[in-house]
Amino acid sequence: MAYDFDLFVIGAGSGGVRAARFAAGFGAKVAVAESRYLGGTCVNVGCVPKKLLVYGAHVADELEQAAGFGWTLEEGHFDWGTLIANKNREIERLNGIYRNLLVNSGVTLLQGHARLTGANEVEVEGQRYSAKHILVAVGGWPQVPDIPGKELAITSNEAFYLKELPRRVLVVGGGYIAVEFAGIFQGLGSATTLLYRGDLFLRGFDGAVRTHLKEELEKRGLDLQFNSDIQRIDQLEDGSLKATLKDGRELITDCVFYATGRRPMLDNLGLENTGVELDPRGFVRVDEQYQTTEPSILAIGDVIGRVQLTPVALAEGMAVARRLFKPEQYRPVDYQNIPTAVFSQPPIGTVGLTEEQALEAGHKVQVFESRFRAMKLTLTDIQEKTLMKLVVDAETDKVLGCHMVGPDAGEIIQGLGVALKAGATKQQFDETIGVHPTAAEEFVTMRTVTR
Repeated sequence: MAYDFDLFVIGAGSGGVRAARFAAGFGAKVAVAESRYLGGTCVNVGCVPKKLLVYGAHVADELEQAAGFGWTLEEGHFDWGTLIANKNREIERLNGIYRNLLVNSGVTLLQGHARLTGANEVEVEGQRYSAKHILVAVGGWPQVPDIPGKELAITSNEAFYLKELPRRVLVVGGGYIAVEFAGIFQGLGSATTLLYRGDLFLRGFDGAVRTHLKEELEKRGLDLQFNSDIQRIDQLEDGSLKATLKDGRELITDCVFYATGRRPMLDNLGLENTGVELDPRGFVRVDEQYQTTEPSILAIGDVIGRVQLTPVALAEGMAVARRLFKPEQYRPVDYQNIPTAVFSQPPIGTVGLTEEQALEAGHKVQVFESRFRAMKLTLTDIQEKTLMKLVVDAETDKVLGCHMVGPDAGEIIQGLGVALKAGATKQQFDETIGVHPTAAEEFVTMRTVTR
């Protein structure tokens, strides 16, 4: 049977665009349908604008530290509108780049909502297209618990487009998005409370990292309220919001920001017209080659609920394109030792196993930890501490995990990701000459086992 396209991609986010571009480069006839914005969550309402806001929030730290280096500055003034306008301009530029990447690769770009009407057929704005392979890369969407007043809350989608910076913000959640936005709001001048229903945020991260970040955020004056959850939200006559907690307490704020999880964006996708199945969590079920239970349909990225990170979606998109159209270049995605960062303030960088994961996996573990005040702060009164940690297999000397909380943690951990991917040992870390004076050299000078 002759098809209109060899590959039809639903969703022009990071993974979908990567798969489409490279499939077209391999000679396939490719179409991409996108109903919202080019670049997906990351470019528009995720990592890119978030990082720009983190940079903005961090300026307050630089101004505070400036006096120690002899700078006398007049009192600064922050304008939220200017930051958002500049951010919007940069996102529009990136949207254009994504459009050019697709069009210049020979991909047919269809702007409209795509709906599956069969195993090999997609409908976009009333027009039907057939395809030998269909790739679902529709990403995720933030969700707010179904409580009275949920419509009064915002999520990360809306936060990037607020007309004004709220004077008071209540951030709800314990994952990295909640922690990052709490730091953004507080750094830009909002009185910020972080509310989480568990004992401690960032579940799944190394225990020392979680505890260290908690201590540093408290030093900065962030109001952390654990084992707390909202029962209902009401709007008061003056426009402010009242959050009634399950323990009966009431918190008054100007903005309730929810970061309590994301769901796969499957709305009106037409999965019922295919044999595609969902897993128990509601994500699209795929095998190791990203094939769904409908042989002609594949899925990658946040919608499959594996590792929900942009670089992972890119790798999955590349793997799909190669397997289908350039099999001699196909390599499966390696989900081990994926470096990641949390752009909290201070930031986290981590790669490999946590201490808890290493012990659970049966390793005999040696832990090397260092806490120190960064050199940059020695001329100031700021008492922030950096944490660096290595988790080592005591029997093989292999470094199992590297963890950091402190300035430039993400930049530093990227290089260590290469070392762990190569199977580096603690001896090789020790024999590596450090770059002096830097914080990063601490990773190759830790000699004493902490425990």
